[in-house]
Amino acid sequence: MDFSLSDEQRMIQDTARSLFNKECGLDLVRAAWQDHNAAKPLWEKHLNEWVEIALGDLADLALFMEEYGRTATPGEFFANVLAQQVATEAGLSLSGSATVAVAGEDGLWQPNQQSTKHFVPSAHDVEQIIVVTGSEQIIQAALVSTTDVTINEVEHMDQLRPQCTVTVNAMGETADIAPGQWSYCVQRCLVTTAAELVGVGRYLLESAVEYAKEREQFGKPIGAFQGLQWKLVDAALELERAAAAVAYAAMCVDADDADRVRAVHIAKAEAGQAARRCARTSMQVHAGIGYTWEHGLHYWLRRAYAGDAFMGTSEYHFKQLAAELFV
Repeated sequence: MDFSLSDEQRMIQDTARSLFNKECGLDLVRAAWQDHNAAKPLWEKHLNEWVEIALGDLADLALFMEEYGRTATPGEFFANVLAQQVATEAGLSLSGSATVAVAGEDGLWQPNQQSTKHFVPSAHDVEQIIVVTGSEQIIQAALVSTTDVTINEVEHMDQLRPQCTVTVNAMGETADIAPGQWSYCVQRCLVTTAAELVGVGRYLLESAVEYAKEREQFGKPIGAFQGLQWKLVDAALELERAAAAVAYAAMCVDADDADRVRAVHIAKAEAGQAARRCARTSMQVHAGIGYTWEHGLHYWLRRAYAGDAFMGTSEYHFKQLAAELFV
């Protein structure tokens, strides 16, 4: 399988990196932590136009989401990308910003009959919610205005991406989603999340390497000590394995390959595990300065752990993979 990027994909990657480096600095991240509205200009002026990338190849979207994750970007873009992919398969026409409400209390995207949906990203910041209900065999989706539901933000480690509970009183007109279509939606959204986690891990690892070059102890940079080098190398190897798994999963989903189910579980599991590994390693390398609120490392640490938990933890997806392999 050819993992090299096309000229168009390199352009997507370079454009995304330039956009986020220019428009999403640490000052914006800090401001958005205090007030969600601080990220609105980024959404309205720039990211709103990029949501349509979710309509194309998943491999292209994964490249964009990796760059998105490198800057711990705040705001509703992530929720909108998920909603766009679900809306396309459900035949729903979005007329504004949107998110997806499907999970029960366990956080898994498995259709259920509960009127209250959990772990709905950025519900306060969007205009519409795609509510998914039903069972494994009968799945329905409805587009509901945020003014017609009850939204409660829950305590969550990543305030840059609020998680809410959404209680629906009336579904209104619903659209049927075939089980195969729903599986395709979930696979795309899992790879989208995994790609962002790879980007989060890249920032955490790169920042650790840079600090190891600058911080001196006993008259030399701390990166000169083998004990630290081993930690960084191990984290880098895990991250590259995750990046390859995400790229492979994206291509499998795009090609409707028979291996896509296993590939997607591996991608989400490896990406979550790698992001958490890079988070631990980066914190250890930064030591005391990394624990300070002012440094800002905690924004990426929070995104790594919260992203791993979203749509099922690494442990969950490894178990799902085992079930696929040893049926």
